[in-house]
Amino acid sequence: MNTQTLEQMKELRLYGMYRAFTSALSSQSIAYTNDELIAYLLQSEWDDRQNRKIERLTKAAKFRYKAVMEDIAFDAARNIDKNQIQRFASCQFIDKKENILITGSTGTGKSYIASAIGHQACSLGYKVTYFNANKLFTMLKTSKADGSYIKQINKLERQDVLVLDDFGLKGLDHINRQMLMEIIEDRHGKRSTIMASQLPIEAWHQTIGEQTIADAILDRLVHTAHRIDIKGESMRKKLRNKS
Repeated sequence: MNTQTLEQMKELRLYGMYRAFTSALSSQSIAYTNDELIAYLLQSEWDDRQNRKIERLTKAAKFRYKAVMEDIAFDAARNIDKNQIQRFASCQFIDKKENILITGSTGTGKSYIASAIGHQACSLGYKVTYFNANKLFTMLKTSKADGSYIKQINKLERQDVLVLDDFGLKGLDHINRQMLMEIIEDRHGKRSTIMASQLPIEAWHQTIGEQTIADAILDRLVHTAHRIDIKGESMRKKLRNKS
């Protein structure tokens, strides 16, 4: 009977329950009541499905780093508010449709923090996608040529969090400027955006170009944004010196 039950669990794709029941059958030291066994099997299936969901969300996000909030360094010289970062871990900023803008010099850990917040959002069941800004614009230009632009823009709009990394390394041309405006307009008041840049926010206006559009983009980005301005020397340089 147990063999038949296990086979039925596999056919029904109750993999967490299957593994838990197999473990319970092989364990001679733990005696479950009927109620305890049912609760154990259901909890195991729930945990398994949640873990697989997180894995799917994390894989789909395509993060640059495998980053976790617990590994963020809060050295005083870095000017990172630990309480602020810990508040981001609850992901309430997503529910409030707020943005996060991260600035700092090369190697100071902007991308890592952005990725860590994104990973945390995935762990809580939010849909996240990560892009290097230049690669995103290149992809969207290609999609205009092959007819998939609307599909790509709609996909971006559906993401609970869009992480846009390395923004401002190159000034925006007219097409990129229009695409960024469309992305930000679609997400404004509906979804959260995390942007990381080497440039201070005050310099973004010049990078975007065309005053009217730059004003519109920054008004939508900055108005509901939390800011992280990282100071200090390059973390990559520190790690090289230690090794």
